[in-house]
Amino acid sequence: MSVQSSPDVLTSLTLRERHVALGSRFAPFAGWEMPLQYDGIVAEHLAVRERVGIFDVSHLARAWVQGPHAAGQLRSVTTFDVTTLPEGKAHYSLYCNEDGGIEDDIFIYHLPEDRWLVIHNAAHADADFERLRLVAGDAASEVTQETVMLAIQGPEAMSLLGRVFGPTIGSLEPRDCAELDWRGASVLFARTGYTGEDGGECIVEAGLAGELWDAFVSGGATPCGLGARDTLRLEAALPLHGNDIDRTTHPYEAGLGFAVSLDDGAAFIGRDALLEAEARPRTRRLAHLAARARGVIRTGYDVREAGGGEVVAQLTSGGHSPSLRLGIGMAYLPVELAKRGTMLEVDVRGRALPVEVVRRPFYRKPRES
Repeated sequence: MSVQSSPDVLTSLTLRERHVALGSRFAPFAGWEMPLQYDGIVAEHLAVRERVGIFDVSHLARAWVQGPHAAGQLRSVTTFDVTTLPEGKAHYSLYCNEDGGIEDDIFIYHLPEDRWLVIHNAAHADADFERLRLVAGDAASEVTQETVMLAIQGPEAMSLLGRVFGPTIGSLEPRDCAELDWRGASVLFARTGYTGEDGGECIVEAGLAGELWDAFVSGGATPCGLGARDTLRLEAALPLHGNDIDRTTHPYEAGLGFAVSLDDGAAFIGRDALLEAEARPRTRRLAHLAARARGVIRTGYDVREAGGGEVVAQLTSGGHSPSLRLGIGMAYLPVELAKRGTMLEVDVRGRALPVEVVRRPFYRKPRES
């Protein structure tokens, strides 16, 4: 995660005063003033891995596309065939350019009555909404400012969600989504997340958001900031747009082929380039590297062949894993080096730190006994 330098004006979160009261340290991120941490990144990270944490992720842009033509309109601009997505389900998808490069990664939710919610990354919110507006016109509406989005994550998350929303939560499977009645208002809940843990994400009207946040915190959820969100997603080997994927990378080399549908023959931006990319042999692949000695590997560090060889890549993401207590990172390696067990080196300020290519994700939840 890269925290950007502050622009002249930052957008404040609806729940900013609650974050201030909890002692949050703020940082600018994609035009928003966001909580970076409260009691410390490691403590918040471990709270999510061991119990349950809550994140205010309202910087993520939220847009509706509605009407009988909505599915086809979305299909024309996204890589996944959303026309096959049943009501009550969500799916990961991509916006690509004509060259097959990833302009943004998104989540799409299918709700009853031909309603579709699309979640965009904050850094691309304006361009992403314009993409929807061009194909859907007035059927597309942007609702980021009128709503708040909260993520409840961790092994105890579903229990807490059940206490807040009631037993209906227990019937929802991963990637299910549903509109729930809470205190007379509708809350859109989806069993999704960005941490590698169970739980879900809630979208609620701004006027009720404070009460919902309080219900989760009083129920035992630890407030967590962007710092822990980044270490958690890295342990789960989930890509971050702008780091691990961008307009110069295509889905297949990033391991995101599951988000691309080509068999239906539907036209969408980048389809021809992705057909070619799927057919040709890979020259590089996003690989996952774990340090085999003490040291922290950072985004942008050079990756070399073992024994002080030539530079073969730069880390697209890197950092310390609080759960595994070692350095981990991702990099696009030549395919012959991207095989599990390959030993390489990361240049850590002039020191060669040995790393090994490992399978993803880095962290796996302990099996229940």
